[in-house]
Order: sequence, then structure tokens, then C-alpha cells
Amino acid sequence: MLRTEYTEVWISRPVAPLVLFADHVRALADTGIDLAGLPGLQVPPVLDSFDRIHSWYGTQREDFRAAVAHLPFTFYPALPTAPPSGVPRIALSGSRHDAVILHPFSGSAQKNWPLGHFRELASQLPNVEWTCGPEDRLDGARQFSGLADLARWLSGARLYIGNDSGITHLAAAVDTPTLALFGPTDPAIWCPAGRHVRWTPFAAPAEVARVAKEMAGVL
Repeated sequence: MLRTEYTEVWISRPVAPLVLFADHVRALADTGIDLAGLPGLQVPPVLDSFDRIHSWYGTQREDFRAAVAHLPFTFYPALPTAPPSGVPRIALSGSRHDAVILHPFSGSAQKNWPLGHFRELASQLPNVEWTCGPEDRLDGARQFSGLADLARWLSGARLYIGNDSGITHLAAAVDTPTLALFGPTDPAIWCPAGRHVRWTPFAAPAEVARVAKEMAGVL
């Protein structure tokens, strides 16, 4: 929606391979912007070349906002305050494999449905495969060195099931049928947007399995 004649995106390094619409993508850590506003350090000169700068970075840093006050910045809340108004889409696709993918982790243990529940759920579904991040430990789970490769694999799945996590949003963004499990966080704000997305509160495995089978077309 923000794309113009020339569009550049500065974003965290792991996410950079997912940005396919921009003319140029830089890892934030490579730009020096994280140092802007600190005593004795200047704003990256390249920022002067942009006509408009839309930023979620620095919203909560008064020193940063003061340092770039002369530039055409528009700041947005660092965290969402309402559901997304559109459906994010990442145009990555891979081979069809029809697995039901389970990702039992997230950025916070409080957001994780118990692993034992995931295992019980897996016993009730066909062709289950597990995935986890590079810092997670789960025997038999597939791990990927980059988010783009993970996204391609997720795109070929029959169904993805996971907690309130970035990977759940990634599955929805590649248009995979996605079942998001919510505990303490608010799905009205944090549930992924997508044509094939459903969410359920933490529940007994049998209840989650019922919803999953319906989504996967398994009776």
C-alpha cells in the first residue's frame, strides 16, 4: 500500500527475505539507525534522500524522535491497538505436501498451549509434521535456517496449528489454512488476518482436534 516509484524497507534481519515488494531491503542493524539520537552520533545521512518515511521504529524513543524531527517521518504505534484492516500476503510458495503442521512454541511461555496437549492432538490427526525455531528443542521437529524457506514449506501444508506467534502469522500470510490457539492474549487484536484463518481459546485436545479436522477436511 505504501509502494511508490522507489520503495526501501529497513527491517529486522530475519524478516528481510520475506519483503518481496520493495526495491531495496536493508537490515536495521546495518543502517546505523539504532544509534540515532544517542549523544555524539548522527542520523544516517541517507534518510535525507527520502520524501516520506513511515516508521514503527523509534516510536517510544523520545531521543530518536527529536533527532529526526527535521525529516519527513510519520510514526505509528509500536504495538497494534486494533485488528489489521487488510489481509497480509507473502507471495512465496513451495511444493504441496498436505501435512498438518504443528508449531508448539512462541515468544512467551505464557502463550504456549501445553506441549502434552499438542502431542495428544497430533495422535488424532493424519500426516502430522512438527516445526520449531532454531532456539527451541523438540525431537523430530523440522528447523529452517531462514524464514523464507519456512514460509515455502508452510505454503504446501493442508493445515497449520500454532500458538499466538510470528510463525502463525507467517502461515496465514502464505494463505495456508491456519488454526491459532489463544490463551492470555486477545485474538481480537493479535489473531492473524486471512481467508482461511480460525482461532480457538486454549481448550481440551479433543475440542481443538474437532476444529482442526473440520478445517483439514478430515472426518
